[in-house]
Amino acid sequence: MKARTLRRHLRESFKSLRRNGWMTFASVSAVTVTLLLVGVFFVILMNMNKFASDLEKDVEIRTHIDLTASKKDQENLKQKIEKLDLVESIKYSSKEDELKHLIKTMGKEWNFIEKQDNPLHDVFIVKTKKPTDTPIVAEQIRKMEFVHSAEYGEKKVEKLFKVLKTSRNIGLVLIIGLLFTAMFLISNTIKITIFARRREIEIMKLVGATNWFIRWPFLFEGIWLGILGSIIPIGIVASGYYYAYDFMEMRIPRQVVQPLEYTPFVYEVSLIMLLIGVIIGGWGSFISVRRFLKV
Repeated sequence: MKARTLRRHLRESFKSLRRNGWMTFASVSAVTVTLLLVGVFFVILMNMNKFASDLEKDVEIRTHIDLTASKKDQENLKQKIEKLDLVESIKYSSKEDELKHLIKTMGKEWNFIEKQDNPLHDVFIVKTKKPTDTPIVAEQIRKMEFVHSAEYGEKKVEKLFKVLKTSRNIGLVLIIGLLFTAMFLISNTIKITIFARRREIEIMKLVGATNWFIRWPFLFEGIWLGILGSIIPIGIVASGYYYAYDFMEMRIPRQVVQPLEYTPFVYEVSLIMLLIGVIIGGWGSFISVRRFLKV
């Protein structure tokens, strides 16, 4: 395409936006509302996914070593566990460390154990490469010699994995459905805009204009509509997430819930929303003008 032709198409697209003020307003409003819904839901979904990933990372197998195991036996056991394909890391915690952790967790009333023989076991804390592999690795460890028990909160963890998997699938389906709804609403709004100008398209077609010569101004117009419609949602989502992030930082300990960092997350979301607006606007114009090119 020649530079002069490109300038002509851009100029015509701007003129069309001004000339069809109310239809432009309707199209931009449709883009704004749908993108706002997409943006808010996307922010919630991504933070839920982050929260789920953090929970999964906390899953570990506490391998209690038999009290009869010597230091050499413990070292051999450690080497066997490390050789398992699904194991990512293994950390040793002595029974003294376990007692200190118990007292810190349960309270000072458990100090009486220090005056007696420590009944706790030495522990290997095992993490798997994938959290969902935890039950498989735990079962393999239980079969090893000098293993008293291998615990990972079996029923709770398996239930957690099911809940997280279900929530992720539901979230993915909802956001895909929301995107398709946005595409449908925006394309139909743009289609109304183009329908009001069908005579103009027919005249251009009859005087010999090519399909793409007619199509380009409408395509650019759809892109401008997408850009204009994404400005307000980006502003609302960015400012809303700023206050939500600040609120959570001040009121909720990071050990409980740690949201995605404001930057660069908000820039990524803004770019995604802008791209969605541009793609949907351009696509809606492209599809809508096609039916009027058959004269």
